[in-house]
Amino acid sequence: MKRLFCVCGVLLFLSSFLVAQRLPELAVPENYKLSFAPDFAKDNFAGQETIQLHILKPTIKIVLNAADIDFQDVSISSAGMSQKARVFIDKEKEFATLVVDKEIQPGPATVQIQYTGILNNELRGFYLGKDGSGKKYAVTQFEATDARRAFPSFDEPAYKATYDITVIADKGEVAISNKPVITNTPGPGENKHTVKFATTAKMSTYLVAIAVGDFEYVEGSADGIPIRVYALPGKKQMGTFALATAEQCITYYDHYFGIKYPFEKLDLIGLPDFAAGAMENAGAITFREIALLLDEKHASIGQKEQVAVVIAHEIAHQWFGDLVTMKWWDDIWLNEGFATWMESKPVAVWKPEWNLPLDDVLDANRTLDVDSLANTRPIHQAADTPAQIQELFDGIAYGKAAAVLRMLETYLGPETFRKGVVSYLKQHEYGNSTADDFWKALAVASKKPVDQIMPTFVKQPGAPLVSIKTQCAENSTKVTISQQRYFNDRKLFEQGSGELWQIPVCVKTEANGKEKQQCELLTKKEESFTLPGCAAWVLANANASGYYRSGYESEAVGAISRDFESKLTPAERIRMLGDTWASVRVGLQPISSFLALSNGLATERKATVMEQGTNQLTFISEHLITDADRESYQRWVRNLLKPIATELGWQPGATDDDDRKVLRARVIYTLGYVGRDPETLAQANKLALEELSNAGTVDPTMASTVLNLAALTGGESLYDKIIDRMKTASSPGEYYRLLGAVGRFTDTKLIMRTLEFALTPAVRSQDMTHLIAAIMGTPAGQPIAWDFVRSHWKEIDAVQKGYNSGAIVQATGSFCSAQLHSEVQDFFATHQVPDAQRTLRQSLERIDYCVDLKSQQSNQLASWLDQRGSSAGSN
Repeated sequence: MKRLFCVCGVLLFLSSFLVAQRLPELAVPENYKLSFAPDFAKDNFAGQETIQLHILKPTIKIVLNAADIDFQDVSISSAGMSQKARVFIDKEKEFATLVVDKEIQPGPATVQIQYTGILNNELRGFYLGKDGSGKKYAVTQFEATDARRAFPSFDEPAYKATYDITVIADKGEVAISNKPVITNTPGPGENKHTVKFATTAKMSTYLVAIAVGDFEYVEGSADGIPIRVYALPGKKQMGTFALATAEQCITYYDHYFGIKYPFEKLDLIGLPDFAAGAMENAGAITFREIALLLDEKHASIGQKEQVAVVIAHEIAHQWFGDLVTMKWWDDIWLNEGFATWMESKPVAVWKPEWNLPLDDVLDANRTLDVDSLANTRPIHQAADTPAQIQELFDGIAYGKAAAVLRMLETYLGPETFRKGVVSYLKQHEYGNSTADDFWKALAVASKKPVDQIMPTFVKQPGAPLVSIKTQCAENSTKVTISQQRYFNDRKLFEQGSGELWQIPVCVKTEANGKEKQQCELLTKKEESFTLPGCAAWVLANANASGYYRSGYESEAVGAISRDFESKLTPAERIRMLGDTWASVRVGLQPISSFLALSNGLATERKATVMEQGTNQLTFISEHLITDADRESYQRWVRNLLKPIATELGWQPGATDDDDRKVLRARVIYTLGYVGRDPETLAQANKLALEELSNAGTVDPTMASTVLNLAALTGGESLYDKIIDRMKTASSPGEYYRLLGAVGRFTDTKLIMRTLEFALTPAVRSQDMTHLIAAIMGTPAGQPIAWDFVRSHWKEIDAVQKGYNSGAIVQATGSFCSAQLHSEVQDFFATHQVPDAQRTLRQSLERIDYCVDLKSQQSNQLASWLDQRGSSAGSN
């Protein structure tokens, strides 16, 4: 068979079309007819493709995206004439240009292509996976720019089309795609069967999905939509929780949007080999197993929350992203930010005891940390190359966009906001949209200046610090609020910058024994207003709904600290802890202000608030405490948390709700890890051995805490028991719980064993970088892992190619010395990771800030500990 592949001698007339990464506007697709025949013996597939398209201007060429495709026969038909086409490949830009002799006129045309492709091992495009026994399956992962690895295409989101998909599979194997099966016939040959699927709705290439393998399922329905949860053999019963979650989400979203689920059926497919957490392919969502499948009896609360929220996120995408798709990747936040904003809503209605709105506040705090870097980016960010596009899938697209949407929802009111969202979806259904389209719809629905507010948060980087100053006179309080961009970098923060936001600011005050709230739109650098009564304090972010940091005078922090538990809501306590720490970072507050606020954790009984506070206590332990003060700090932490731990105990009581179970795990872990409490560590070791001997001995929500604490002081015997147990883990949740514990050992030889283990086939490729990165984030493992990374980079880079490339680069951000800053900078200057360039700059920033914070606060920390005599109750 003659191949039409050419890598050299490209004709001069093609050059003008191959300068940019974007496809030239020569044609638009209307329908793809695709046939895939995977061959597991050869690890490749045969493809046949017919593209119905519309030619926009006279041309002798059509340019498609293609990568790792071997073209065998190509023809273009138009106006009753068919022409063989020559194929010219630009491998770097992933273009295939089809050239004919006679000019094609505007109007309908057909492209027919026979080709072969690779079933690769890179977890992208059309790739191979294996179950626990080594049996192969094939599945697609196309977002953002990898549909071109499975079929030549207009692989840009604005080129929506319909798809008629056929799969020729081995006999006995299941084929799944975006739409229901319409025929399933034997052949060709005795050992094959041919599965044809119904025509899809109009959608972008990256949403096409195919899975071929030995899958089983459980099934249900919601609002007339059939739902199946697929898993590899022996695991389908672990899909029942996911099925119940999906049924809840479909019902909730159908009601919320007033637009019925648009894709006829919904399949959720659990895969052991999968780079991301999940992918929202229209009607056929793919998941990493840990994000879909669980053993309800032995799953922790955290695992259940993770599965429910990931499913809710991906199903939300069926409207945000699939039904309505951004025109280009610079507006990926219209997909990811919307789905992140939406994901907690249906689950919170279903499982109110999980307090998911508090998780949203915690996530916003994390996002503000990222947005405080000089090397952050605006929500709307230009991107052209696949590497640039891949780097857009970050905390800004997800977390910041979601937090800004929550702020806007509060400002407009939930029902008005919903009406605007529904209007936006109905205007653009089965089409594409831009950020301007969205906020114009919200402005019309609300009659408020959304189109002026949103660009200030979407088109410029960073987040504001809203500072509060108060003055009481004649039984009223004058409140002055001001804004400036917040940087972790003290010098940049002190220099100031020119950004100006339009910020919906809602303040909360306590005056004359009464609580009051007032909202203002801050559009200037500084504005003032008056509140009745003399306020004991004014909180700058009522209900923690605003996307900004808050700054206070020292006296105000003290006043709020005294009312921290009694007058602030849990959401406000989470944000106040985060904001006070942010003030410490840039020298606006001494570290003693944060520690005084942290004393309130002694009476805290909300798990998410405890998580925010103990995260900072852990950071202090790992980075700011000197060896001379370590015992004093540990004793202070023990005094702070031991009474709560004693109250909670190690096993749940009959009346414990889910939040109390999570609180127990958080408190005891911090007491053992940060406080190094001997009794806690001894009990953790005892329970770990019991759990490893008899699964289920320890409450599932406590199991990770017990294993991780035991690993701190554990030796080879415990290590071997965990490794052996991993081989027979009964669920993805148990496996990853054990894998996480393996990364927590502090013995040098065991750390090296884990690092070497990470590069073996026993660890799936998507887990390798995360395991190494986790070790790099521990004080004991950091120097060993960093040396290991540098000496084994060739092997690591070969595995991480195409996905998870930023995990190890990001992990270097946990370093805290000038020497390591230089080492990281020098190493990645010669070992570049193209889709982690911003991540590298951010990691270098974080190292600098940690070094700076240590230099400015360590002495104050030592003084505070000395003055308080390590007493938890002193302020």
